[in-house]
Amino acid sequence: MRGLPVTSPARTVVDVARTVPFGQAVVVADALARRHALGTAELLTAARPDRRRRGTAAAVRVARFADGRAAGPGESRSRVLFHTAGLPAPDLQREVRDPAGRWLATVDFWWDGCPPVVGEFDGEIKYGRLLPPGRTAGQVITEEKIREDRLRDLGLHVVRWTWRDLDDPAALLTRLRTRLPTR
Repeated sequence: MRGLPVTSPARTVVDVARTVPFGQAVVVADALARRHALGTAELLTAARPDRRRRGTAAAVRVARFADGRAAGPGESRSRVLFHTAGLPAPDLQREVRDPAGRWLATVDFWWDGCPPVVGEFDGEIKYGRLLPPGRTAGQVITEEKIREDRLRDLGLHVVRWTWRDLDDPAALLTRLRTRLPTR
């Protein structure tokens, strides 16, 4: 690339997964899987050429866990948290429709249950540098509140969290555990 040798995206995921902790590797794996449409099979192929190589088991674990539907590092870190805490794996980027079948929202995380639980990671970037042109943070926050009310009107439990919750997750895990069905 521009005259420099580089590894493929799948090989990059594997090399990172061999050398950094699981959570950090998942952030990289999810991002590259999303950007380059990498699937589990492609990542596993890149991870398995030399089983004797140090870190191969870690690379295989990350390859199996990677999911390109995670829309950013906060969602990837959330997935790792849920996994290590023993919570059920959520569906990612689930479309929610109203009773008439009209699209209402695409939510970050969805857990089936009675009632279903919706999880939303708020990285705050959508209220800052990623604001749509001509929109204020206040307008975006108001729309987000209206969207959440519509989800609640469908009978869904909505749980939101931020970076701070991921850094100290005890309260978040308690909120989720009280709403999620037990296995």
